[in-house]
Amino acid sequence: MTVSNENDLRALQEIGRIVANVLQAMGAALEPGITTAELDALGRKLLDDAGAKSAPETSYAFPGATCISVNEEIAHGIPGPRRIKAGDLVNIDVSAEKGGLFADTGASFAVPPVTAAVERLCRDGKRAMWAGIGAVGAGKPLAGIGNAIGEFARKGRYTLVRNLASHGIGRSLHEEPKEIATWPTRSDRRMINEGLVFTVEPFLSTGAEWATDGEGEWVLYSEPRAPVVQYEHTLVATRTGALVVTLPG
Repeated sequence: MTVSNENDLRALQEIGRIVANVLQAMGAALEPGITTAELDALGRKLLDDAGAKSAPETSYAFPGATCISVNEEIAHGIPGPRRIKAGDLVNIDVSAEKGGLFADTGASFAVPPVTAAVERLCRDGKRAMWAGIGAVGAGKPLAGIGNAIGEFARKGRYTLVRNLASHGIGRSLHEEPKEIATWPTRSDRRMINEGLVFTVEPFLSTGAEWATDGEGEWVLYSEPRAPVVQYEHTLVATRTGALVVTLPG
């Protein structure tokens, strides 16, 4: 989607704020003993209260309102009876639609007590995302996003999952431009046009480089096995940089 008027921008900011608020509330409710199904039910209620619809559920028949991935699961975790324990690393991904527009956000949460290495990974996962967002701007190359994230990861001696990419969003959950790398690449010659709406969502790890399918239809796991965090915002490219729409408020 390319934002071309104020009405579309305001509507995009509204759904962006909704998913950000839901993510924030789910993160605050995360504690040992809660099940991922209970956490998902909270997310569903908050989306319903805001007049929004779960995007993975309506777009792909995903079996949950949100994706909740725990430890070895790095994406598309299905809410269910699994109970959160102290020390778990939990990723929550919230995407939804309202008024025909979509927004997508996510974050990883470490349930205390956790090791200093996990705390550092969470801190730097956010920094990696913002390094990518800092490379966004009308007229700039899409590949600059992954190159900036890659440089950050290299300096911190991290790895990046290289087959889970960022994507265009707006009129649907996934649209052009597809497969926006959040790792270094030389093959992508696409440029960012003004008003383009897309996500930035690197998967930063202490060793994993790929996402692999599990036994079921949805859940993805790290390969090789290692802690992975993901942080995600939806944004609009402007002449002066990125306008992030998935901020709570």
